[in-house]
Amino acid sequence: MSDLNDETIFSVILAAGKSQRLGRPKALLKINNDILINFLVKRLKKHNITTIIVTREELISEIKNLTEEVEVIPNNNPESGRTGSLQIGLNFILENFSKNFKALVVPVDRPGFSSSTLSKLISLDGTFCPEKDGRGGHPLLLSKSDVKKILNQNPTTPLRDIIKPKKFEVMDDYLHLNVDTEKDISILMEFISSFRNEAI
Repeated sequence: MSDLNDETIFSVILAAGKSQRLGRPKALLKINNDILINFLVKRLKKHNITTIIVTREELISEIKNLTEEVEVIPNNNPESGRTGSLQIGLNFILENFSKNFKALVVPVDRPGFSSSTLSKLISLDGTFCPEKDGRGGHPLLLSKSDVKKILNQNPTTPLRDIIKPKKFEVMDDYLHLNVDTEKDISILMEFISSFRNEAI
């Protein structure tokens, strides 16, 4: 039984990677009349989830200008990896919003989840991620205890070495979309087109 009525769920969008293979910031990829990171922000807002974006210092100004009202904070040591970015986002929530929360981890380059998957995730109590064809995907819901566990780790430690999410099967065709190369952008656009027909 979920006790989410007594807790707040925040999301942390991870967008501090260098995008070396793609050669340009993934967060700022243009999709129709929007950018990728704002597409994610809007989807999360429709589920009443407060969002924090963690990105590189040089991208903050542009992301702030192009996204709806949302907190955008820097990772001044992005080379430490995604766990370090997540820790920055989690600490920001602790210091500015709530001591009692669950966190949704949303990598900017893994946008292929459905709205039904998002609804299912935020209804759960624990640490969970969606799964398709035997492989886990994103977003990732963190329990309060796992939030604390992550904050106590070295920022270079991979998330998979810290937590073990429970998984639930989904039918999302694009769950494993990883926007990493130019070829992936065409798949991203396919997903965006299919998403337009989905009830949010």
